[in-house]
Formats: sequence, structure tokens, C-alpha cells
Amino acid sequence: MAIPPIAPYSMPGADAFTAAQVDWTAEPGRCALLIHDMQQYFLDAYDLNQDPAMTLVANITRLRARCHDLGIPVIYTMQPGNQHPSRRGILADFWGSGMAEGADTEVIAALAPQPQDIQVTKWRYSAFQRTDLRELLGYYRRDQLLVTGVYTHMGCMLSAAEAFMGDVRPFLVHDATADFSRDEHVMALNYVARRCGAVTGTDALLRRLDAARVEADA
Repeated sequence: MAIPPIAPYSMPGADAFTAAQVDWTAEPGRCALLIHDMQQYFLDAYDLNQDPAMTLVANITRLRARCHDLGIPVIYTMQPGNQHPSRRGILADFWGSGMAEGADTEVIAALAPQPQDIQVTKWRYSAFQRTDLRELLGYYRRDQLLVTGVYTHMGCMLSAAEAFMGDVRPFLVHDATADFSRDEHVMALNYVARRCGAVTGTDALLRRLDAARVEADA
């Protein structure tokens, strides 16, 4: 079944969620960028010319470009099409059989993976479930994860929570994720900020990454 249309809503700002509980700082040599499920099937529910989708795509594009420049690994999660019932499991009870193989599974053109990017086949809400994401982070010696994509209160929030439970510090980027509604988006930001991670904005994150590069070069 297709995802129902998602009504436009204003992207939550820093005043929409609780204050940080931790003083973590993103560091280029420790972090990886997660671009979560930015596939056509999921983005078709939005009007890409209105928020939150317009800002979502623009900010992930900015973050990806800076991560490429800094040598930060960029990791995409992508759900497969035509999933066999044995793989789909009880996810089908909530969402049906999922997407078909083909155009639905492709990352939207504006964010198509580049040759240096890593693609992970994803099976459940969390990017860590039934994948090698944890091993990839270990291989690149990364213990921080910048979380972007859709949907904030589902895969993004649960990926952040599971990162935390594996001693990987998650940074959920509040204006580089989007959700079914603003209320659900804000709920996820509050949960992560209060229980398992840092919530940051794109501009602040880019400033921090640039400052860290300057400090390293000094």
C-alpha cells in the first residue's frame, strides 16, 4: 500500500524541543552521516516544493557535500522492493507488502548516492537491525552518527536509540529529517534529546564540523 499524502508543515526549529541533556560535540574524525530511507516510495508522500520536504532535501544535500569534503563516511539505508513474506514478516501487518522493485526503491534524484557512498539494505525501522551498519562504523572507527532522512519518529528515532545502546553517540538533525506530521516530528526530537542522543540543526552542525577542521589544521 502507498504511504498516504503528508500535509505540509513547518520544519521544527530549535525552540520546538527540550534542551540538550548532553554536551557532545560532533567531530569529523569520529562521525558518519546516515541518510535514512530517502527513497522515492517514501518521498512521494510529500510535496517536494513545500516544507518539511523542501528543507529536508536541501539540508541533507548540504550535509552530504560537507561530509564528502571532510572525508566523513556517508551511509545510505535503502529498503528493497518485492520483499518475500519471510523477510517482510510482521512489518506487513502495519504497512502491507511494501514497495515494488524499480523506481520506488531508488533514492530521489537530488540525493542519488555518489560512488564513494555506502549503501546498506535495510529491513526494519532501525538501520541497525539485520544490517552490517555496526560493523561498518567499527571498520571506519566511527563512534558518532549524524542521523538524517525519513521518518523522524520511526526509523530515524529508533536508529538513534539503537546507536546509543551500542555506545555510538547519535546526533539527530532536526531540520534534516521529516515525518508524517509536525507533532510526531517534535515527539521524536524530544525523545532523543531527553533519552538517547543530541539533537542539532544543520547550520550548527556545519559550523561545528568546519571549526573542528580548523582546529585540527592549527
